[in-house]
Amino acid sequence: MKKLINWISTVFKDEKGNPSSKRIVGVMCAIVLCVTMYHNSFSTTDVAPSDNLVNAVALLAFGCLGLSSVDKFTNRKAADNTNP
Repeated sequence: MKKLINWISTVFKDEKGNPSSKRIVGVMCAIVLCVTMYHNSFSTTDVAPSDNLVNAVALLAFGCLGLSSVDKFTNRKAADNTNP
């Protein structure tokens, strides 16, 4: 169980070991989006959220997770340029 908790804590950290707000927000948005879609599959259409709201949450989740992965490559290149 301790290994699982350690792994989960490393998922939310960046390369330097600091907590990454982009990863936290991205994962939270993805979880909320999955729960909403699951709930909507059993509810009527009059209680469904608007399409614009679902698309906004999806774009936020994908954008946050995409930006955190882009940071991995840009930080590595910046570190490579500083070392002669």
